[in-house]
Amino acid sequence: MSLRDFPLYLMETLKCWSSLHEYIVLFMFLTAVSKGSACEAPSSPECFRRTADESIYRCEWSMNTTDSDVTYDIYFDKLKFRNIRENWSNFNEERLIKYRPVNIWVAAHVGNSSCTSTRRTVILGHTVKYESPKNINMSWFKNNLSLSWTAAEKHPALAEVLFRRDEHSTESWEKRIINTSSDTSMYKIIVVNLLKDSAYQVQIRHRSTQARNPLWSDWSSVVTVPAELEQEPDITMTIRHLNGTRKVMLTWKPMPHAAAVRGVMYSLSDTQSSQGCPCKKTRHPISTNRYTTYVSLSAVNISVLASNTAGYSPPAVIEVPAKPPADYKICDKTLLDEKSNKQTCLEFYEFQDEDLRPAHVITLLGREKKKESKHKRQNIMDFVRYLYFEHRCDDGKPQTVKTCLFYQNESVPRIEPQNLRAFGETQSSASFSWTAIPTADQQGFLTHYILCSEKISSQDEQKECHNISASLTEHRLENLTPGTKYNISLVGVTRVGEGPKATVTINILPVKPVNVLWSISLLFIFFFLTTICTCVLKRIKNKIFPPVPKPVIPEFMPYQATCQEILERKEETVYELTLLQLYPEGKSVPEDTEETTILTREWDDDTDNDLDGERGDSRMSGGISDECLSPGLTDEALKSSREGEISELEQLDNEIAMLIYRNGLVFDVKTDSP
Repeated sequence: MSLRDFPLYLMETLKCWSSLHEYIVLFMFLTAVSKGSACEAPSSPECFRRTADESIYRCEWSMNTTDSDVTYDIYFDKLKFRNIRENWSNFNEERLIKYRPVNIWVAAHVGNSSCTSTRRTVILGHTVKYESPKNINMSWFKNNLSLSWTAAEKHPALAEVLFRRDEHSTESWEKRIINTSSDTSMYKIIVVNLLKDSAYQVQIRHRSTQARNPLWSDWSSVVTVPAELEQEPDITMTIRHLNGTRKVMLTWKPMPHAAAVRGVMYSLSDTQSSQGCPCKKTRHPISTNRYTTYVSLSAVNISVLASNTAGYSPPAVIEVPAKPPADYKICDKTLLDEKSNKQTCLEFYEFQDEDLRPAHVITLLGREKKKESKHKRQNIMDFVRYLYFEHRCDDGKPQTVKTCLFYQNESVPRIEPQNLRAFGETQSSASFSWTAIPTADQQGFLTHYILCSEKISSQDEQKECHNISASLTEHRLENLTPGTKYNISLVGVTRVGEGPKATVTINILPVKPVNVLWSISLLFIFFFLTTICTCVLKRIKNKIFPPVPKPVIPEFMPYQATCQEILERKEETVYELTLLQLYPEGKSVPEDTEETTILTREWDDDTDNDLDGERGDSRMSGGISDECLSPGLTDEALKSSREGEISELEQLDNEIAMLIYRNGLVFDVKTDSP
C-alpha cells in the first residue's frame, strides 16, 4: 500500500473497526509503513481442503527469502494463528468459519521487520484443491496415449496435460484440457494423435468438477512415457543335450531406444517350472538380454516378455520339442500302481499325432496329496494313447529317467484303414496302398495288418490272407488268376483283436490273344527273311563260283532182244564240221562276218546220216520203236512220230546255233546280234 492511499484506508478502517485489537494491528501496520519495509511481503494465502468431505483445511503461501528465522501469523478476520515456522499450516474446521466469506492474510516477521500479504476473501467450505496426481500409469493404444492416476474423489475431475517429445526437450509444451473418466479409484484420460514409436515428457494437474470454488492442483512431476513395445523379443535358442536333461541358452536383441528410455525388463517362464515339475523355480524379471535354463526331455514352452512403464510387448514363445527316444517302448500296465517320491514328476501326454506336440497333459507331482493325485489319475482315459515321462529334480535341474507309450486299457481299432486302393494290376498280380489308422482311432497298440484276397466267381476256394507289418502302408499280391475278379479286404489288428475291414474289388487282366498273333507274325517274318537271305547268298555264290555244266545223258531203258538191233547204232567219227551262223530270211549276210571251220570230214556227206541218227536217238529216248509197238498202237505211234519229227526240225536250227553235243564234246557257239 502506498502512502497516498493511506488516509482513505484509515478512514474506512475507523468506520469498520471498533475493537482495540484492530487498532493495535493498524498501529503496527502504520509503524511498518513509516519505517519502510525491511522484508518482501508474502503471497496471498490459499486456504482449502483436499476433498469435499475433508475436515482439515490447509493454507499455503510463498515468500521470497533466504532467511531461516522467519515466522508467520495468519489471520481469518479476527482469528489469528501465530508463530508458524513453515509456509503452510493445517487447521481444523471446528476453529474456522466455513460457509461465509472471510478475509485471510499472512504477516511475516523477519528479525525486527514485518510485512503483510494482501487480503483474500473466500468461503472456506466451497474451496477444494486436490493433491497433485501421483502414481501415473501409462499405456499405448495405437497412436493414443492413455494416462491414469489415483482418483481424489469418486466423481470425475478436469485434467490439464502438458506434453512434448522426449528427444525434443527444448520445445515448448503442448497443452490439452480433458475431462477424466472415473471408476471410483482411478482417473483416466486419453491423449489422442500422438506417435506411439516416440517417447514423450508429460505433466498433469487436475481439479474438482463438483466444488463451487475448485483450485487447480499442483503439477505432477515430469513423467517420461516410453514408446510402445510393438514387437516381441527376437530370440535365438541354443540347446545342449546332457544326461537326461537339456541346457537351453536364450539370447535376444535389445529393444528400440525410444521404448527403452526408462529401461526394459524381461520376464521368463516355462510350462514345467510354473507347475513345479519336477523343480519349482521363481524367476524374477531381468534387465539383460540373455538367459540360461535347464529343461527335461519332454516338450516345454518358454515365454519371454519385455516390459517398460508404458506396457508389455507380445510374448515370444519358444517351443522346445520333446526329444523322442530311439525306439518307443511300451509301458508296464502296473505303472500307475507304483509309488513315487516327492522329487518325482510324472507327465502323461495325450499322444494324438507323431509330431510330439501334445494336445493335453496330465501332471502328477510326488509331493501332491493323495486325494489330489487320485483325482488327477481319474482323468486318464481308456483307449487313449499317452506318452509317459518320468522326471526327477537333480541338483535343481530337471532330469528325465523314463519314457514309454502307455494305454490304461486297450481295445480294437475304431475305424478301418483309410483310402485302400489297387494299382499296377497285371495278369497275375496287383499292388495295394492305404493310409494308416490315425493314432487316436487305434485304441491300442497296432501289431499288424491282415490283407486277404478272395475270388468272387469261386465257391470252393478259401481266402488267402497275409500278415503285414504295422509300419507298412503298401503290399503287392502275386500269383493271382488271370481274368478273375477278387474281393480284397484289409483290417488292422491290436493286441485285443481285429477292427473294421476296408474292402475293394479288383479285376485281374486276362491273357491277351494278341500275344499268339504276335508270335505267329514274328515266326513268319523269320522264315521270310531266312528265305530271302538264302536266295541272296546263292546268287552271290553263283557269281563268284559259276556252276560247271553236266553232260546230258539220256536214261537207258533195257529193251527186248528183238528191238536191240534197232537201238544199236554205230558211232561214227566226225572228220569235218562246218559251223555257220544263221540269219533271218531275207537278210543279207555280211561278207566280213563269214567264218568257216573245216574238220576232218565234209558236213554235207554226213548231214543226212546225222539227222537220221538223231531221229533214231529221239525215238530211243521215247523208249518205243515201231517194231516194239503193239499192232493196235502202230498207227498212233507213227502219227505221233511224224509230229515229233516236224517239231524237232523246227528246234534243230536253234540248237545248232546255241549248243551242239556230240560224243561227249561240247562246242559253245556265241552268235553276234543281228
